[in-house]
Amino acid sequence: MFTNAGTSSFTAFLSKVAPEMLPGRRPLPPGMAADMAPHATTIVAISASGGVVMAGDRRATMGNLIAQRDIEKVHPADAYSLVGIAGTAGIGIELMRLFQVELEHYEKIEGAMLSLDGKANRLASMIRGNLGAAMQGLAVIPLFAGFDLAAADPARAGRIFSFDVTGGPYEETGYDAIGSGSLFAKSALKKRFRAGLSIDDATRLAVEALYDAADDDTATGGPDLTRRIYPVVMTATAEGTHRLTDAETAAIAEGVVSARMENPGG
Repeated sequence: MFTNAGTSSFTAFLSKVAPEMLPGRRPLPPGMAADMAPHATTIVAISASGGVVMAGDRRATMGNLIAQRDIEKVHPADAYSLVGIAGTAGIGIELMRLFQVELEHYEKIEGAMLSLDGKANRLASMIRGNLGAAMQGLAVIPLFAGFDLAAADPARAGRIFSFDVTGGPYEETGYDAIGSGSLFAKSALKKRFRAGLSIDDATRLAVEALYDAADDDTATGGPDLTRRIYPVVMTATAEGTHRLTDAETAAIAEGVVSARMENPGG
C-alpha cells in the first residue's frame, strides 16, 4: 500500500493508512483548549506587478504572555506559492507541512503541478478537516498566495486566497491580512495600496502594515531592533518563491522604524 498510493491526494492516502496522523482526526478532551496553546499572528499578502508578497510577524502568544518571539509563520507551499498561518501555532505548522507534502505528492503521482485554484481548494479541504478542533478553540486560518503560471498577463499573475474556519476559500483583490492584528494591517494597506506596485514597493508596504498592526495589537510583534528579530518576508514570481535575507529584511524594517521616529502616525 505504501508503494502504491492509488490517489494523488496525500491527505486521502494518509486517512486510509494512518488517520491518527491527521490533525483533525485526533480525539480531543471536552471543553475549550484555546488558552493552552500558543497562537500565531499576523500575516499580510499583497499583489504586485509580476507576483505577490507575503510577510508575517514573529510573535506567538499564550493568553497575555509572549510564548515565542521568533516563530516563522510564512513558508513556501511549493515552487510558486506561499502559505502563512494564524491561529493555534502547533496545529498551524503541522497543517502547513502537510500541505507542502500534499502538493509534492500530487506532482509526483500526476507528473504535473496543480493549478493555483487547485492548490487553494486542497488547502480548503484540509482546513475543513480540522473543524472539530476549531470548535474547541484550536482554530487555524491560513493565508495562501502565489504566482499563477496559467495567467494571461504575467504582470497580474499574483493571486491571494483567504479562508474561513470551515474551509471556505475566497480570492482577495489586491491585498489581505489575517490574525489578531489584521484589522489594523488592512487599514494601513487600504490607504497605501495601489494596483501595479513593484515587488520592492509591495515588500516595504507589507512591513509597514505589520508595524501598524503591532502598534495597536499586543499579540503582533513589531521589528525587534534589540534582538534583531524581523518579519519573515517572501515573494512568489515567475522565477519561483524567494525569502528575503535577514540583512534585506533588517534594512527595510529599520528604514520603517526610522521613518516613524520622524512621523509616528505614518
